Amino acid sequence: MAYKITDECISCGACEPECQNEAISEGEEIYVIDPNKCTECVGNFESPKCAEVCPVGAAVLDPEHVESRDELLAKWQRLYPGATPASN
Repeated sequence: MAYKITDECISCGACEPECQNEAISEGEEIYVIDPNKCTECVGNFESPKCAEVCPVGAAVLDPEHVESRDELLAKWQRLYPGATPASN
């Protein structure tokens, strides 16, 4: 499942540079995550970097975008054709 950023976001911007998929961008009031690009860092890292760096815990799993690990990896492979995923 993709991550989302809640209203707890303080717009610090810590999460945006951590996202290898460029799924995070600055919204009107808070940062937002594009669920079509979010792979929970599957393919890039062992754990979701946005959630790790968020000082207020605003990056959380989005129950509206439930995906299996295989689906997340397939999404990552569409974003990075021909690339080999990091072992995670």
